[in-house]
Amino acid sequence: MLFNSFEFMIFFPVVTLLYFLLPHRFRWILLLSASCIFYMYFIPIYILVLFATILVDYFAGIYIENTLGRRRKVYLIASIISTCFILFIFKYFLFFNNNIAALAKFIGWNYPLEALSLVLPIGLSFHTFQSLSYVIEVYFGRQKAEKNFGIYALYVMFYPQLVAGPIERPQNMLHQFHQEHNFDAQRVAEGLKMMMWGMFKKVVIADRLAVLVNNVYNEPYVHSGLSLIIATIFFAIQIYCDFSGYSDIALGSAKVMGFNLMVNFNKPYFAKSIPEFWRRWHISLSTWFKDYVYIPLGGSRVSAGKWIRNIFIVFIISGFWHGANWTFIIWGALHGSYQAFSILTKPIREKISSVLKIHKIPAFKSFLQRTATISLVLIAWVFFRANHVGDAFYIIRNFFTGYDMAGVGDFYQYLRVSFGGLGFSKVDMVLAVLSVFVLLFYDFLDSRKPVLERLSDKPLWSRWAIYYAVIFFIIFFGNFGKVDFIYFQF
Repeated sequence: MLFNSFEFMIFFPVVTLLYFLLPHRFRWILLLSASCIFYMYFIPIYILVLFATILVDYFAGIYIENTLGRRRKVYLIASIISTCFILFIFKYFLFFNNNIAALAKFIGWNYPLEALSLVLPIGLSFHTFQSLSYVIEVYFGRQKAEKNFGIYALYVMFYPQLVAGPIERPQNMLHQFHQEHNFDAQRVAEGLKMMMWGMFKKVVIADRLAVLVNNVYNEPYVHSGLSLIIATIFFAIQIYCDFSGYSDIALGSAKVMGFNLMVNFNKPYFAKSIPEFWRRWHISLSTWFKDYVYIPLGGSRVSAGKWIRNIFIVFIISGFWHGANWTFIIWGALHGSYQAFSILTKPIREKISSVLKIHKIPAFKSFLQRTATISLVLIAWVFFRANHVGDAFYIIRNFFTGYDMAGVGDFYQYLRVSFGGLGFSKVDMVLAVLSVFVLLFYDFLDSRKPVLERLSDKPLWSRWAIYYAVIFFIIFFGNFGKVDFIYFQF
């Protein structure tokens, strides 16, 4: 079930109303049942795959907690392997099989295995990582094993964050399902406002920009120059609004019922460096890799060479987590390269800054840092969005082609041709640009003081004028074609 669907507009208030009407001891049953219905709305049979993962990790947690010695590690490894094996079969087997088959053909070897045609269960990567965090935390004694099977199943299946996160830790979520949450009008209002803003980002901004982005990226070879640049910038905004919009709706819907999910985005395009970007973007995944991959490898408390190695390992795995395609692997490798370059050139950059006295002009320094960061992120996004590696290289090579103009008349003609080939009407372009400015203005204000707090200080009439304006834009300018959230594919 999509958050941006008519079905969810009925599902959410009905489930929430029943939640507050039921006694506390029955609420987990309601939420688990609702989560099953929510998940089965996509491909019903795949709920068996999800329950297989839940069963394995539920019993693994109990056995790990109740066992001493080396057998604890055996249970942990068995749990990790079985959970990852399910992910491998559905998400990665085809990738490896196709690449091995291509290599076999190249060297003249008869490769016998046929390709499996399996639809990826929605959100499999997300609840796989959430399950893994549970057994790892139990193994290290940072979390007690959950004895109530229904509560543990709800931890994995909680519908607001089931298919696209945030990827929660058991310490944050499990105890909340045992707590009683009473109806709180102020908390409900805050949750609904978060949902409203998330819906605005999804249907008004992301889904509108998706039309232009898809037109260009699905046929990149008929475009050049300005068209490719606009599509790439719009994709950066699209994926941010799509994913952070989902997260806002997830956090808001959970908050209405009294649950607190971790914040997944913190204005990432305001970052002044690539490491800062990753502290602001998909925070639940970044911290997952930090805690369970980067730090166990030694983190930054090793030699410079091993530090860079650790960074590359994390980002290659991160790229592969996003998709079984070389485009995602290159995207991850690029971000790893950015961070390695940052580490290796830090003394030189500091020396240049000192010589040029850039540090004495903080606003100019911030501008340079943000411009460099967003430029690098945009180049990496090309690989993330491109259908094939060859498409990505073509797009990057042709960013600055097709500008052969003799005069002002040629320039205006070039603009007309470029914009005409984007598949966007003038009204769509105006609405897209206007909504992006609204987004940037919102994030700018929010970076100084949370917008919800600002609104609470305003008179009642002005607050409701803003709410009605947002609702108006959602209803009349939103794209309600049931467009999937981008991260559902992961």
